[in-house]
Amino acid sequence: MLALRSCLTRALAARTLAPQVCSSFATGPRQHDGTLYEFRTYCLKPSKMNEFLENIKKVIHLRTAHSELVGFWRTEFGGRMNRVFHIWKYDNFTHRTKVRKAIADDKEWQQALTPNLAHIDIQENEIAYLVPWCKIEKPPKEGVYELVIFEMKPGGPAVWGDAFKRAINAHVDLGYTKLVGVFHTEYGALNRVHVLWWNESAESRAAGRHQSHEDPRVVAAVRESVNHIVSQQNMLLIPTSFSPLK
Repeated sequence: MLALRSCLTRALAARTLAPQVCSSFATGPRQHDGTLYEFRTYCLKPSKMNEFLENIKKVIHLRTAHSELVGFWRTEFGGRMNRVFHIWKYDNFTHRTKVRKAIADDKEWQQALTPNLAHIDIQENEIAYLVPWCKIEKPPKEGVYELVIFEMKPGGPAVWGDAFKRAINAHVDLGYTKLVGVFHTEYGALNRVHVLWWNESAESRAAGRHQSHEDPRVVAAVRESVNHIVSQQNMLLIPTSFSPLK
């Protein structure tokens, strides 16, 4: 009996001393803004890029009458060739549902879109939120864009958020590049983060990256962040003539 009481006493003491887990901190900073962003990537048939973009340029106003286009780019380097990438903004999922129904019922848009469907081999889409500490920033003038896609280790922003933010800000603080937005995927490949950068040119981007590799603050922040990264892919994007982000 004494041995049993002793065991119970030790168990109760252990429970009293154990750290209390608060579920509100389980996923890190909360996304209170319902605004979502749809990332759409189209892989086109070889030699059809110019024709596709010319067709879209003529009719894009029919589509933007329904919802906001953030940007529209063609890929120059990185991964598959003959790709276009565009981002659409919605207030929430209900808004997107209404927009998708509206464009499906828009006979003028559907008729204008039909000729371009034959040029597309693959369509991909993802739904993402801006991370809570970021908002979309418009670049000061025309340039080129870099989309960096990170596959993070499972656990979410509560695990990698602070270290990743420090790595991003270390590059921003050098001033050679401008951060447009950081997005965390909700639908699509999970544990994925998209970082969209603007640079004045591909040459200025290369020079800035070389500079950052010599900066101890950037090196320290990146070394901390890479512990949470599984893989990384970079793409150089050229904005189209009708893209709101130039």
